[in-house]
Parts: sequence; C-alpha cells; structure tokens
Amino acid sequence: MTGRTQERIDFGYAHRQLRVGNVLAVRVRVRSVAVNAGLGALALALATLALGFGDYPLSPGQVVDALFGGDGSANGMIVREWRLPVAIAAVVFGALLGVGGAIFQSLTRNPLGSPDVIGFDTGAYTAVVVTVLLVGTTGYWSVAAAAIAGGLATAMLVYVLAYRRGVQGFRLIVVGIGVSAVLGSINAYLITRANVFDAMTVGFWGAGSLSRVTWASLAPALLLGLIILAAAAFLSPVLRQLELGDDAARAQGVEVGRSRLALLVVGVACTALVTAAAGPIGFIALAAAQLARRVTRTPGVSVASAAFMGAALLSAAQSLSLAIAQLYRPVPVGLLTVCLGGLYLIWLLVRETRRTV
Repeated sequence: MTGRTQERIDFGYAHRQLRVGNVLAVRVRVRSVAVNAGLGALALALATLALGFGDYPLSPGQVVDALFGGDGSANGMIVREWRLPVAIAAVVFGALLGVGGAIFQSLTRNPLGSPDVIGFDTGAYTAVVVTVLLVGTTGYWSVAAAAIAGGLATAMLVYVLAYRRGVQGFRLIVVGIGVSAVLGSINAYLITRANVFDAMTVGFWGAGSLSRVTWASLAPALLLGLIILAAAAFLSPVLRQLELGDDAARAQGVEVGRSRLALLVVGVACTALVTAAAGPIGFIALAAAQLARRVTRTPGVSVASAAFMGAALLSAAQSLSLAIAQLYRPVPVGLLTVCLGGLYLIWLLVRETRRTV
C-alpha cells in the first residue's frame, strides 16, 4: 500500500467520522428543541389548568371566556386579577429556579450542586428573619430586598471560604452545607425568641407559597427575571466551555475566574429573586437540570432545557397544591416540592452511591 493510498483511506475515514458527528449533533439539537417545546406547552397547559382551581372552581371553558372575554364579570376578575399572576409566577419562577440549578450543577460538576442544597436559600431566609424579627419591618419591598441581599451575601461568603487557588465543586458544596447548617440554627434561635405573631409570619413566608404573588409584586419580578434570564443566555456558551475544564477554557480565551464569578452572581440572582417574591421553594433547582438532561439525552447541562423543565415542574407542583386544597386544605407549594424533592434526592444519592461502588 502506497503512502498516497493510505492518505486517501485516512481522509475518507475522517470524513465519515465528521459526517456521523454532524448527523448526531443535528439529531441532539432537534430532540432538544422538540423536548423544550413540549415542556413549554406542558407548563402553559398546567398554568391554564390551575386558573380553574380555588374556592370558586371554574371549568376550562369559563377560564378561557374569563381570559379573553374582556368583560367585568366576577369570573373575569377572579381569573385575571387574582389567579393569573400566580399562574404566570409559577412558569417564570420555575424557569428561574431551573436556570439557577443548571448553572451551579455545571460549575460544581456535581448533581448535588444546587442553590438550595448549598445554602443560598437559607441565607435569603436568614435575612428575612432578621428583617422581620429584629428590624421589625414586614413591608414587601423590605422583605424582598433583604432576601436578595441575604442570598448574595451567603453566596459570597461560601465562595470566599471555599476559595483555595480556585474553587472546586466538592469544596463549594461542603462549605455551603456547613454555612447552611449554621444559618439554620440562627434562624431557629431567633424564631424561638420571637412573639407568636411574628414567628407565624416568618414561618408562613418560609414555607414558600405563590399565593401571595399579585400584579404589584409580579411586575418588577418579571422585569428583573427577564434581565437575569438574558444574562444567563449570554453566559451559556462560557458555561459550556468551563465544563471542559479550566485549562481548556483558558486555551479558548475564557477569563476563568471572572466568568465563574459572573455565573455565580447570575445563579444566585435566579433563586434569590424567587425567594424574595414567594419564599424558599426547594428542590426545583436540584431536579430540573438533571431531569432535563435525561429527557433530552444530552451529556451536558443545558440552561434552556433546565428552564423549560423548571417551568413545567413548578407549574405541576402549583396545580397539585391547588387540587389538594380543594380536596383537603391548602398546602404551600414550597412544602410540596420539599416532600417530592426529598424522594428524588434519596433516589439520586442511592444512584450515585451504586455508581461509585
């Protein structure tokens, strides 16, 4: 076999491999787009279904008439003024939680790298407890600002404590769990020393509920949420490059430290905004990215797929919460996600343990 013949064989093999790789990439993109479209449609359908639940139940036909009728009937006021903000919040807040979980799981390269596991939600809750019980302020904007500031401050503290010539995912998770435990003990101490009314106020807020969302509180949350989601979309290519490793990312011209810090701020802002508006809603951020990766069958964590999955999960949880309220009594959606998410976390830990054994 001559050298030229060998070169032709090698070129043909490389060409076939490149063509197969391109076909597989196209299939993955098509499957991801189809799955994301299905999840988006499911989230909207569940949100629309939830508009009919409540103390005054409505049929799907009545909901559609109330949404597009434009009249001043009682059904129109109930749906458009009271229930529609909650339904929109379930979709948008679920997307924000999914994006936050995807960012942190990608940065830590660990399925447990979620803001609620690391302790950022606990930091936001601590700020609210201090604001209500010690400062004595219960206004919405004061509580919302405290929650956002507490989440960001906790993230910075965990980042600084975990920094040792860079931040490793496992160290970040362990430090975050430790900080969360300390903040949890502080919360319990402050609540036990408060009067009953203030303790009930803080406890209800800490349960995580979308029922307190109104148009007045949703409008600024939507504006900030769109800005945060745009920032996450802008940083998504950098996130994929960081998944290849710091050395590979630097070789492609990525400022590793600055990019990781920017992603950290965006990921914390996702969950802090939701916590400020509705209280801590756990395990959506943990489960959304992992479930999206399994459904789309992609090797990495997709921010877009996690957003659609988070929107579908929180919309489903909110619909289930309202359905339970009609049969029994109201259950905050945060408590429901914790119960279901705890089962998912147990399954995830068992699965990871079997994989490492």
